[in-house]
Amino acid sequence: MGQHQAETPYFLQLPQEFLAFLQDEYEPEEDDFPFLLELAHYEYIELALSISEDSNDLEGVDPAGDLLCNVPVKSVLAWVYAYEYPVHRIKADFTPTEPAEQPVFLAVYRRSDDSVGFLELNPVTARLLEAVGDNDASHTGEALLRELAKEINYADADALVDHGAAALEEMRQLEILTGVRAPA
Repeated sequence: MGQHQAETPYFLQLPQEFLAFLQDEYEPEEDDFPFLLELAHYEYIELALSISEDSNDLEGVDPAGDLLCNVPVKSVLAWVYAYEYPVHRIKADFTPTEPAEQPVFLAVYRRSDDSVGFLELNPVTARLLEAVGDNDASHTGEALLRELAKEINYADADALVDHGAAALEEMRQLEILTGVRAPA
C-alpha cells in the first residue's frame, strides 16, 4: 500500500490495482509463494466476471440445437485462461512449489443466474473452446472437431467427434456455450 499509487478509489477496482502492483512493481521475496501472481489473477477474474456488464446476444441462438450439425456459440461471459499452477486447487494444505507439468486451462463462466463457476479443461478441450470462440467462418461443431483432429494429428477423427460432442454438451449445460446458430 505504501509503494503503489492507486488509479481508482472504487472498491470493486482495488483487486485490479493489486494485480497491477504485483505485475509491475512488486519484487518477489525469497519466501513468497511462486504462484502468488497467478493466484491473485485467478481471484481477480472471478470478481471481474461477476460484475461484468457484458451480455450475450441470443438473437438467432437455439439453446437446445444440435451442437454438431449447427454452429456452437460461446458465451461472452466465459473466459479461458492458462496458468502454470493449479490455482483453482490452492488452499492451506495444497501449496505447490513447482509449476504443473503442462499448463492448467480454466474456463471461468457466469451463468444466467449470475453464479460464477470454473471448469478445468484439458489442452484439447481448451483448444476446442478457443476454436468455437474464433469461429468467424461459421463452421459446425462437427467441422470444428474434424479440423481439430487434423491440427493435433489425432488418428481417429470419429472418436474425437464423439468425445468433443460430449465436451460441447457439458459446456452448454454450464452455459459456457449459449446454444447454436444455423450454419451459413
